[in-house]
Amino acid sequence: MSQLQLIETLRMEDGQIERLSYHEARYVKAVSHFFPDRSQGRLIDILCRHGLSVHNHALDYPGIWKIHVDYNADGNNVDVSPYHPKHVASLRLVTDDDIDYSYKYADRSELQKCLEKRGDCDDIIIVKDGLLTDTSYSNIALFDGSSWLTPRTPLLKGTMRAYLLDQRMIKEADLRPADLTSFSKVCLINAMLPLDHLTVPIRHIKEGR
Repeated sequence: MSQLQLIETLRMEDGQIERLSYHEARYVKAVSHFFPDRSQGRLIDILCRHGLSVHNHALDYPGIWKIHVDYNADGNNVDVSPYHPKHVASLRLVTDDDIDYSYKYADRSELQKCLEKRGDCDDIIIVKDGLLTDTSYSNIALFDGSSWLTPRTPLLKGTMRAYLLDQRMIKEADLRPADLTSFSKVCLINAMLPLDHLTVPIRHIKEGR
């Protein structure tokens, strides 16, 4: 197996795979960048080979399921499991100006190093070059009472973030730690977490340590 491993995580609710086109676009971009000489096929083809389609029988997959696809130059693997959301009620600001997670790497060691600095908080918000970016496993959006704003330069441009931007449900902005007092809550968003499903009050965000 090739050393470089990438992943895609998709949400399936009652048998319906959500926002597949966004995952397909990110998958194609990653394959073209890292494995240009290998024919990986489409993401939907990989899912079909593992017995999945865009529309699966709701009786087979009731509720919310997590589809995990890992792939490299040599092949791919698919795992489907019931989704169990994390409990996040507090966040800590952690600064790392060197971190790079511009592709969805299976190797999350840089993120893990930042997460180890969370102290008594459940998760973190990584600050890079003075700007807010992501938590250890999601993009973020901040609510000011009327609008949702998301960092213009996240560590990873997530599929849910891209979808919400296209739907004009969130807007991009340069956001700094000092701006947090202008907002009431922060929302964690990723493929499994739609907007406003998991929020943390701004008062539960702690300074770095």
